[in-house]
Amino acid sequence: MMDAGLALQAQTALMAGKGTPPKVGADMDMQHLRRVAVDFESFFLSQAFQPMFANLTAEEPFGAGYAEDMWRTMQVDEYGKAIAYNGGIGIADAVIREVLRMQENEEAPTP
Repeated sequence: MMDAGLALQAQTALMAGKGTPPKVGADMDMQHLRRVAVDFESFFLSQAFQPMFANLTAEEPFGAGYAEDMWRTMQVDEYGKAIAYNGGIGIADAVIREVLRMQENEEAPTP
């Protein structure tokens, strides 16, 4: 069963994605598109890593508490950024290909 907060995040992401991405060359250049795609991959990776670190506990004298949870979340976010900005796993490239493919389909004349 999906957590209610996770379901809300998924719905929000789907609703945000309903808009057409700006055209490359008109409103954004390829460097900006790559940066946005890598940021998306970074976010995806950090969300995928969160469950892997959820049950880790810190040992005494440094352990537990809200500060530990907050630090762990920021640490996992940084892991996602580090992986994405150092080549990633291919999600950013797939996003770029899809944005460009969508734009090509929009520009194609309809018969």
